[in-house]
Amino acid sequence: MNIKIDINPLTRLEGHGQIDVEWGPDGKIQGVHFRVPEFRGFETFCQGRAAEEMSTLTEKICGVCPMAHHMVSAKALDDVFCTKIPVAAEIIRKLVYHAFIYEDHLLHFYFLGGPDFLISSDSGIANRNILGVIQSLGDDVGRQVLNVRKQVRDLVSKIAGSALYPVLALPGGVSRSLDSDVRDQARKVSSLAVEFACQSLRIFKSHVLAGTRFHRLLNDPAFYLPTGYMGMVNASGQIDFYDGLIRIIDVAGRPIHQFAANQVMAVLVERVNALTRIKTIHCREGDLSVGASGSMADVCRVGPLARLNVTDGLPTRLAQAEYEEWVHAFGGKPVHHTLAYHWARLIEALYAAETMVELADNSALTSAIVHTIPQKIKPDGAGACEAPRGALFHLYRVDEHAIIQHVNLIVATQINAAAIGKSIEKAAMAFLSNGDVTDSAINHIEMAYRAYDPCLACATH
Repeated sequence: MNIKIDINPLTRLEGHGQIDVEWGPDGKIQGVHFRVPEFRGFETFCQGRAAEEMSTLTEKICGVCPMAHHMVSAKALDDVFCTKIPVAAEIIRKLVYHAFIYEDHLLHFYFLGGPDFLISSDSGIANRNILGVIQSLGDDVGRQVLNVRKQVRDLVSKIAGSALYPVLALPGGVSRSLDSDVRDQARKVSSLAVEFACQSLRIFKSHVLAGTRFHRLLNDPAFYLPTGYMGMVNASGQIDFYDGLIRIIDVAGRPIHQFAANQVMAVLVERVNALTRIKTIHCREGDLSVGASGSMADVCRVGPLARLNVTDGLPTRLAQAEYEEWVHAFGGKPVHHTLAYHWARLIEALYAAETMVELADNSALTSAIVHTIPQKIKPDGAGACEAPRGALFHLYRVDEHAIIQHVNLIVATQINAAAIGKSIEKAAMAFLSNGDVTDSAINHIEMAYRAYDPCLACATH
């Protein structure tokens, strides 16, 4: 007789999902399945809509990362309408986008992923939340978390009209220029963001890295997964959230692809899995495994871990120093330790904050020229950015009146889906192998998917 348990619902992530674990008559685990039942349908119901509506339609895919879809959609529309946006518009877009990524990374570290390792391992499930984190770190840190997230979100709202559903980016630029008051607010908030990012890294090192539990889990084979990696880099090969080429490295760290957004479907392919609504993403050609034991030959991971693995460095001073420490701690790149996502995420938050400081001081920020009126339409457009969870692509096809005929969205959690499934399977095999289904064992399995900060609503668009 087979025995089956369902971990349902999955917690501390965006969307709805479950994990099925099945034991055979011999008492051994026969199957572990990561399932996502929800379905959104955005690619279909956007057909027939005016192209310029896409940046405010697709942002409603998700309540956690609407800015990512808003910005990538605008970039795809820039391509459709053959427009080059003014300098000030690009600076405004980058400023609000880095603020969004910063705030989103803090959300995951303190509210979603953090309760797994910022509080005592003896704490029960009822304490694994932001209240437990505040109890562990102290009220002062809790107040700072809430304050800095509020101030960053207020800045995003001031610039974009709304932090939840922005109305900023449009084909050819942005909808409004910024005045000196907003610049002053951006300078103040950016400086605060840098200070708190540095403090968060200190908290991570003192409360997490210094402890034996996280070190043990960090190096546990259950949380080790050799894969390829994919991330956006600028012309200097450094990390870039907003614009650049997409680089793919193999499991040994060797670059094998570098391509623009409009070439993504020549490199990647979507596959349907009957057990889940998520279509997984795989490399079309080439073996990424290079003979590495346990690797997934055609799978790339994306997100903070991947971005630090593919980059040649970070363009800001403090984040570069933290990045070098991160690489040294693992003895070089690529780093295949899944729980290293958490450390990488904080380094990225610092990079985002430092970039905000630079953008807020740019003399062109308050220029009145923020929009170029489109004069031409071409049938296809593509846009890409690094969402907090990884590379995000929007591909549009339009008719001569710029009415949407076809939409394809390649989303970070889709790209990570196969690796998330494998990570869950490895954790289940390790922590449930004796058949003892304890709260601790379930939590360790949940840690395997939570490190990726998955957005299941986005993935089932």
